[in-house]
Amino acid sequence: MEWRNETSVTEFLLQGPTDHEELNDFLFFVFLAMYLCNLLGNGTMISIISVNSQFHTPMYLFLCILSFTDMCLTTVTVPKMLRSLSSGKKTISFSNCFTQLYFFTVFTIEECMLLSIMAYDRYVAICNPLHYITIMNKKVCLTMLFATFIISINHALLHILLLLRLSFCKSNKIPHFFCDLGPLLKLSCTDTSINELMVFTEASLLVLGPFVIILVSYVYIIKTILKIQSTGGRHKTFSTCSSHLTVVILFYGTIAFMYFRPSSSYSFQKDKIASVMYNVLSPMLNPFIYSLRNKDVKMALKKALQRKFTFSKE
Repeated sequence: MEWRNETSVTEFLLQGPTDHEELNDFLFFVFLAMYLCNLLGNGTMISIISVNSQFHTPMYLFLCILSFTDMCLTTVTVPKMLRSLSSGKKTISFSNCFTQLYFFTVFTIEECMLLSIMAYDRYVAICNPLHYITIMNKKVCLTMLFATFIISINHALLHILLLLRLSFCKSNKIPHFFCDLGPLLKLSCTDTSINELMVFTEASLLVLGPFVIILVSYVYIIKTILKIQSTGGRHKTFSTCSSHLTVVILFYGTIAFMYFRPSSSYSFQKDKIASVMYNVLSPMLNPFIYSLRNKDVKMALKKALQRKFTFSKE
């Protein structure tokens, strides 16, 4: 508790997605619509996968967990932002701020590693189809999912514990719509070199490591696809992983924009836009990307809607 006694700042002020107060009402309805689409789309995806036995395979198990992670990732930040936009109350307590940062970090790292597991799953299915059932058995799938969960919660806990060492005696204004690590470090009046070192080493490893796995997996996948003689066969094989590749590009593209651009072009406003992309927009689009590019999911959704429509008419 010693860190609290040294801290003159008792709460933080989230400045929100924009500095223009006149846009608050408009942004409230925009983000509310996106959040509801997120819940509806990902909730529908989870329901379809759960009730259809044909989807009880590793690929759809990972997709189900991805949908759940997307729902949680957005729920950590958006409801608080919606409340601020509607009521004008922008303050957030220390404990709530750190709790928000903890769960945001957990689900972000979980998504990074989950995307790499899904890439490995596609690699095994395409490059080693005869051994797929043996390699991607239930025990292996559950072990990988459990490992990603343990790594995520411990990674987030490490950064929270390092933050608790710091004193916050500068401005309490966070130029963001949620409690992110970068803006919090800039508000500290004590040495943050250890925190920054952990961000550039341990955190980078957990973001770039999964990306390397994805990259290597797709190198082998593309090499295997190019060996297929027929154009139709190549197209059909690639279509099984095109949805995942689209999601990866959308998610990692915004992360690369945030953390790997020249420091001269850095600004909090650009960070807000990028954060909206991978924290709100990407989780909302993921279920639509998978449903629109997957014939089995589209067919199951169509049947579910037809049953509901028939039932309502009766």
